This record gives sequence, C-alpha cells and structure tokens, in this order.
Amino acid sequence: MGGQAVGIKHTGTTTLGIVCKDAVVMATDSRVTMGNYIAHHKGKKLHMVDNNLGMTIAGTVADAQNMIDVLRYYARLYRVEHDRPFPISSAARVASNVFFGQRYYPYMVQSLLGGYDQDGPGLYYVDLFGTLTREKFSSTGSGSPVVYGILESAYVNDLAVDDALRLAAKGVTYAMKRDSASGDSIDLAVVGPQGYKELTFQEKETLIGSLR
Repeated sequence: MGGQAVGIKHTGTTTLGIVCKDAVVMATDSRVTMGNYIAHHKGKKLHMVDNNLGMTIAGTVADAQNMIDVLRYYARLYRVEHDRPFPISSAARVASNVFFGQRYYPYMVQSLLGGYDQDGPGLYYVDLFGTLTREKFSSTGSGSPVVYGILESAYVNDLAVDDALRLAAKGVTYAMKRDSASGDSIDLAVVGPQGYKELTFQEKETLIGSLR
C-alpha cells in the first residue's frame, strides 16, 4: 500500500505518514548522516508548508529545502488568490511537476506530503522523478523497511488520532533500533481541521513512554 521509489538509493532517514480519522499523522527521526558519519543529531525532517499541510524529507538537505520553499510560495499565493487553503492534491502535483522538470539533474529527495483540506485528510508520496501516488500510509528512507513491517500489520481504516500517533511513534522508534542511520529523537505532527500541530517534547516523552 505504501509507495516507494524504484532504483533510488536510500539515505539515512526514517519518515512516515498515516491517514487517520479526520487527520494525517507524520513522523520522522532527527539523525543527519553523511555516509557513515553522523553529521547532526537534531536535523529537521518534518516541516510545515502551510497551516493545513506538512512535508517530510529524506535525501539531500539543500534540495529538500528548495522544494519546501517552492511549495510554501505556491501555498501562500493560492491563499491570497482564492482565500482558502492550498488543496493537498494540488501541492503534491506541484511537487511532482518540479521533480519531473528536474529529472535530468534531479533533486535527490523522497518526500511525503500530508494535510487536511475541503476533501478531508490526504497523504501523497512523491519521489525525485516526479512519481506521485496517494497513500493511506507510507514511509521513506533507510528505516522504511522496518516501518512498513509495523504499518502493514497494524494499520486499519479510520484510526483514531491517538492510535495513529502511537503507531507512528512505534514505527520510528523501532526503525531507530534497527537502522544505524536513523536515530537520536522523534518529531511528530498532526494535521487536521485545527491546522498543523507538532507535539511538544513532553507530549512525545509521554507517548514514547506508553509504548514500553
């Protein structure tokens, strides 16, 4: 069910997205690697594009940051012109078109775009060649094989937000235990009718503690 690029070399990262009842939950680890070298312990791989839209990144940081800036520009332009949030499917299509346009000199990025609009929650996988698929759940990065094992066995339609948060935290936590290129800490966000909200440090500690 989860989308994944064919032929892309995974980089050190674990990201995931889960569609649940009236929201999308997104999660990432925070370790940044350069080959076998741990370059940073608190890298930001989960970003708010707009109040109704989040994005996870796996791959080259500069390329990913450029894509985030492009999407933020179009999201704000859409709000000004239409006085409503950028549709999730439109944001995913913009990302796909930009990636496809760069296919000969590709942005080395795998991304998940998730959010909430007039059609409800939506999650899309987009790879560096512009491949675009809508998903119920998806994962990218070197820890994704571990995550998929957990999500495939536990995901059901219309998960409650709290259950989706626990499943997301479990997926990233287990990937951090098995994948040396993923680690350090977890970032979690919920995107729903009330907008984009990242969990605080205390909320994450309580959630992770409930998994033990």
